[in-house]
Amino acid sequence: MVSSPTLAEEILELKQRRKAIILAHHYQEAEIQEIADFVGDSLELSRKALEASGDVIAFCGVWFMAETAKVLNPTRIVVVPDKDAGCSLVDSCPAEHIREYKRRNPDHVIVSYINTSVEVKAESDILCTSRNAVKIVNSIPAEKTVLFLPDRNLGNYVKEQTGRENMKIWQGACIVHSTFPVRRLLDAKAAYPEALVIAHPECPLAVLKHADFIGSTSALIDYVAASPAQEFIVMTESGVQYSFERVGPGKTFHYVNNENCNCSECPYMRMNTLEKLRDALETLSPRVELPEDILRRALLPLERMLAVK
Repeated sequence: MVSSPTLAEEILELKQRRKAIILAHHYQEAEIQEIADFVGDSLELSRKALEASGDVIAFCGVWFMAETAKVLNPTRIVVVPDKDAGCSLVDSCPAEHIREYKRRNPDHVIVSYINTSVEVKAESDILCTSRNAVKIVNSIPAEKTVLFLPDRNLGNYVKEQTGRENMKIWQGACIVHSTFPVRRLLDAKAAYPEALVIAHPECPLAVLKHADFIGSTSALIDYVAASPAQEFIVMTESGVQYSFERVGPGKTFHYVNNENCNCSECPYMRMNTLEKLRDALETLSPRVELPEDILRRALLPLERMLAVK
């Protein structure tokens, strides 16, 4: 008797047939990361898509990430396993509100975090990631007023690091990082006194002040790989465990639960599954489709960001 193919085998066969590349964010389930061609943060993955050949990009992350991949790869098919995989930061910052702000403040420079909708990117002057946000804001002339959006915690961190007073901050927040409570971090430090605290800058400043290292998801992974420390308290989404274990075998990681779900998981990231990935490759949907003018306008602030050295 011939056994039925496994889900992974089905996906790999479809990937070959569709001439597809599979991208997975660090916060995806381990089984998705294991089958991906590349694992990284949102911008890293979009860059990988640019470098790789193929007709289809299957983006295992959240919707705004796939939109960014489409902006950089407008002629290729981009699919996401679950169209409802959204982001609280995107939801906190509607494009019409940004257009109204621009009408009232035409001389302000709008710096948008990559965690925004493609429509908001199209209204922005320049984009940033959590890794380069300080550098991007420092690249803007000091006399210019900056609106930083949408993450208030990253914005507060950038304002503190740059010392920039003429910086307005949108009041959006990540439902995972923004609800990490300081008291639980302090409890973890007491329980694991030898552990270093590593934190994503989307955490509140009250959390960040206790961190031994602050950085983007990729920067945290690089830090774990290079550090001689063997134990870490992690203040970011727990899906990164797969990448931590890959670069730091034998090291120990403790995750602090947030207030929303008493966990450290992003519910949107966990909506993607192997079954949905298989179906997306089979049907080429849900597919990211963007108007030509949005593609063109969103590419400009993205290219400006990439040009900052």
